Amino acid sequence: MLTYNFANKGSDSLYEYLYKCIKNDIILENLDVHEKLPSKRSFAKNLGISVITVENAYEQLMAEGYIYSIPKKGFYVADLRELNLTKTHSVGPDNALLSIKEKVPYLADFTSNQTDSEIFPFTIWARTMRELLNENQQQLMENPPCGGIMALRQAIADYLHAFRGMVVNPEQIIVGAGTEYLYGLLIQLLGDDKIYGIENPGYPKIAKIYDSMHVSYSAIDLDKHGVCIDSLENHQIDIMHLSPSHHFPTGIITPISRRYELLGWASKDENRYIIEDDYDSELRLGGKPIPTLQSIDISDKVIYMNTFTKTLSSTVRISYMVLPASLTELFYKNLSFYSCTVSNFEQYTLARFMESGSFEKHINRLRNYYQNKRDAILEIFKTAPLDQYITIKEEDSGVHFMMKLKTERTEMDMMSDSKSKGIKLAPLSKYFVGQTSTVNFQNVYVMNYSSIDLEQLPLIFDALCQVLIK
Repeated sequence: MLTYNFANKGSDSLYEYLYKCIKNDIILENLDVHEKLPSKRSFAKNLGISVITVENAYEQLMAEGYIYSIPKKGFYVADLRELNLTKTHSVGPDNALLSIKEKVPYLADFTSNQTDSEIFPFTIWARTMRELLNENQQQLMENPPCGGIMALRQAIADYLHAFRGMVVNPEQIIVGAGTEYLYGLLIQLLGDDKIYGIENPGYPKIAKIYDSMHVSYSAIDLDKHGVCIDSLENHQIDIMHLSPSHHFPTGIITPISRRYELLGWASKDENRYIIEDDYDSELRLGGKPIPTLQSIDISDKVIYMNTFTKTLSSTVRISYMVLPASLTELFYKNLSFYSCTVSNFEQYTLARFMESGSFEKHINRLRNYYQNKRDAILEIFKTAPLDQYITIKEEDSGVHFMMKLKTERTEMDMMSDSKSKGIKLAPLSKYFVGQTSTVNFQNVYVMNYSSIDLEQLPLIFDALCQVLIK
């Protein structure tokens, strides 16, 4: 008789998991066409589940055409050959587990922004949550304001003042589950009839968000100082997305003269705004953090955005934006019907984590951790014979640097060869939008080292040597 293990059913209900298991066996042809399935009662007894669970699973399979019934005889496997289903199309839980097992992990994935679990402050975070569960039970169960709980917004405002030189009211801060969600709110707030600008090269997800929201946007090429004012005028941009303190992926820092030019551009039209993305400013490894554009804005034209995914974990989906005063009023007037998308438990935990000084200590520890990791990687990259094939740039900002490979081979060949050795690379050219020529950036790679295992460095060195030295 069919037997399935329900220990790994995840978040599925019993009947959903059973349905997926049987469906998967049918698609994989582990069950023959027209084979009779166990009776509901005997199947339930064998699996240690209720008859109704089996009945619901059978009904779902029958509704989708995977099985059929013959009155007073039972249930049978349908003939799926006409549907042209093959084993490669199976999507059930067993096959999903097989796919995970068969997936070969990379020796080093320089494209991943995954954060190391060993650097997350689990002990302090868990203790903080326990304290809140004991002391703040009523507050935890109350619906938060649309912009987030006031304790967290106040903690963020205090942090921005102390470490970024920004003077903002907590009411100007809107908390959300990820910057993607906040961008959606901004488009609704500013209007889908505006022309949005993105940096070229830049963070690819911004363009995807604008595409999904069906708004017009233009990719603005950069010079050595960042976005050019003439390009903004020529493309008739209304809303410009910038990362002036540390551009991703090039690492460009916009100088103060260009910053004032950008603010001047925004102030010339009431519909113009700048979205300042400050996503990893805390992780600048050389010198002091660069002052924000928002801190020198006197025309109320800068929307500041940041996230805790870089400083805490890529799985902690807490981001925030700081709206200018005029847009704050408009937000509460037009969009206050939205519920905050971050749970109270996470918000209160993060608020207390910041208020207690734990966040500041964590940031300092994080900088030291990533600086040591970066130094170890660069040291081995500069070891002969690899050093003659590699040039490193922009290594002081954030948790990535630029690597130029000295080779006549194409990026496609280099990426393919690297992949065969267990190294995953992302060329700078993939961060460009449109038909912009990337010839000057060939074989320049964006090296995100946040998830690199230092114990694997000797193997990474050997793999890169095999790729480059032919």
